[in-house]
Amino acid sequence: MNARRTTSTLASPSSPDAQQPAPGADTEPRSRLLHAGLRLFATQGYSKTSTRELAEAAQVNVAAISYYFGDKAGLYRAVFSEPIGSPEEDLGRWNRPEQTLREALHGFYAGFLEPLRQGDVARLCTKLHFREMLEPTGLWQADPTFGIGEMHRALLGLLARHLGLPGPDEDLQRLAICLAGLGVHLHVGHDINEVLAPGLVDGSAALDRWAERLVDFGLALIDAERQRRGLPLPTQREP
Repeated sequence: MNARRTTSTLASPSSPDAQQPAPGADTEPRSRLLHAGLRLFATQGYSKTSTRELAEAAQVNVAAISYYFGDKAGLYRAVFSEPIGSPEEDLGRWNRPEQTLREALHGFYAGFLEPLRQGDVARLCTKLHFREMLEPTGLWQADPTFGIGEMHRALLGLLARHLGLPGPDEDLQRLAICLAGLGVHLHVGHDINEVLAPGLVDGSAALDRWAERLVDFGLALIDAERQRRGLPLPTQREP
């Protein structure tokens, strides 16, 4: 997914990547609003978060929301789009014709795992994007930076290419959704997963194991679909 890196908007003021304000400009309230918006929108959703809550969490006057963002919807759009990486950066990890299927899947699932390596801000960005899928405001359909449609189409193309199909059909759509679901659940089910299996995503070594298992499970799904269709095995088995 495309919430792997954060931009200067949510960087620490002391970070070398922090955005430098224009002379005389006071951007600290805006930054606090973005941080508060990210946390509240990600954990509560858009409709259940009030402007008063946002202002109190950011320690600003309610009027600051209008001043910097126009309204609550404007703040949501800024929180939604500013802290994320580009879909092109994500696709570059796994949508290359010269890659083996295993290499492509490894790059695909790296996009889901990277936010878990980066801490709370990246994880909240990802949680916000998945919440938009579960409780849509319509923003992702109008915002090209979200990139879901583009990545889904690329995954369909990847699967069709490796299975030797002329193009996607309904079952390939199902397969693509199931493959993405393996990564999505690490974020949508993060809290309950931590209760069911504490520490399973804690630390770099644990996430490295997740990367390998996700690829193995993904290959198994693809092989099952290959067998169901009666398609021949690839001329050279994936390593």
